[in-house]
Amino acid sequence: MTDPSTTAAAVPAPNDPFFTIGTRLDNGLGRTGTIHTPHGDIRTPAFVAVGTKATVKAVLPESMADLGAQAVLANAYHLYLQPGSDIVDEAGGLGTFMNWPGPTFTDSGGFQVMSLGVGFKKVIAMESVGVQNDDVIAKGKERLAKVDDDGVTFKSHLDGSKHRFTPEVSMRIQHQLGADIMFAFDELTTLMNTRGYQEESLRRTQAWAVRCIAEHEKLTAQRTHRPYQALFGVVQGAQYEDLRRQACRGLESIHGETGRGFDGYGIGGALEKQNLGTIVRWCSEELPEHKPRHMLGISEPDDMFVAVEHGADTFDCVNPSRVARNAAIYTPDGRFNINTSRFRRDFTPIDENCDCYTCANYTRAYIHHLFKAKEMLASTLCTIHNERYTVRLVDDIRRSIDDGRFAEHKAETLGRFYASTRSP
Repeated sequence: MTDPSTTAAAVPAPNDPFFTIGTRLDNGLGRTGTIHTPHGDIRTPAFVAVGTKATVKAVLPESMADLGAQAVLANAYHLYLQPGSDIVDEAGGLGTFMNWPGPTFTDSGGFQVMSLGVGFKKVIAMESVGVQNDDVIAKGKERLAKVDDDGVTFKSHLDGSKHRFTPEVSMRIQHQLGADIMFAFDELTTLMNTRGYQEESLRRTQAWAVRCIAEHEKLTAQRTHRPYQALFGVVQGAQYEDLRRQACRGLESIHGETGRGFDGYGIGGALEKQNLGTIVRWCSEELPEHKPRHMLGISEPDDMFVAVEHGADTFDCVNPSRVARNAAIYTPDGRFNINTSRFRRDFTPIDENCDCYTCANYTRAYIHHLFKAKEMLASTLCTIHNERYTVRLVDDIRRSIDDGRFAEHKAETLGRFYASTRSP
């Protein structure tokens, strides 16, 4: 990799090239590649493990490196509230703060501002059934985060205190967090929002993207003591093809004072599972192919295959660690709950063919006991396994593209995972 250079506007440029393409699928959308960051390369397609509060819950950062994770993602909203982005900056940035030597991502905080920033812990309503209502953010709950053209005012889910995020605030927080890749501040909508509101929100997100680029360039020029941080624009538009394509073209048209524009793009927003591939394809057809595409928040094996096939290069999800804490285990033969009675005397590993630390050292019976005894080690051991399963799944997808057998690998893997109904 080359050393960062300086543009005429005194803004350090990213490594050149920031993203290189390897093997392409026949459809021209899916591909392998490499993202070059100041803290190492990310071979794509890649799963980015979610460490929301600068930690993957229940697991040491060293364990994440041992199981093959290439990068981790932390959340700007949570780290802003606690411990404070200024403290992370003083520590030397996210990676140094959490003792993670590899590449890091931060999301803009937009999702949490809208979902958690309402004073209670509820998830975003992502179902399209029911009456559309622009004042609802979670089922049965009124939207309390107030959005205007300048930004969002919200309540902390920790103590109810009021805060305000604008594009400039999000950029300042993320620059202080110091991740290698960060995301522009956007407004998250739900499938309960009307078409009219989706159009209004898209206009607002586009305007915020312009402001994010401007603030990003200003802060980059001021913070030359830190490595360059890549900025990704976020594509919204729900399940409307014209809005998704319009959003892609709008983001691509933003160049800023330096003329660089966004270093990559995130595909986010409201969508239903069955439309995932179609929406990723719309975006991949519009976005510049020489820049990476990140799919925000997908979880299941079939989602990963579909997203990669239609052009996603990286994606993140909290699911492997979240379900692990509730005793749900992923294996090539499907998902099962290890805290059920049939595992009480099962002295075999979770998966005899898995190379993770958990499977090499512990039995199903022991992990079953840990859950029944409510021991914290249960979450640690299951999270290690689930994260390793997911990392290896995506590594195998990448290998299958390079080997020219993606279609066969997809059929074999998903057929085995979803068709098996036998007890593990």
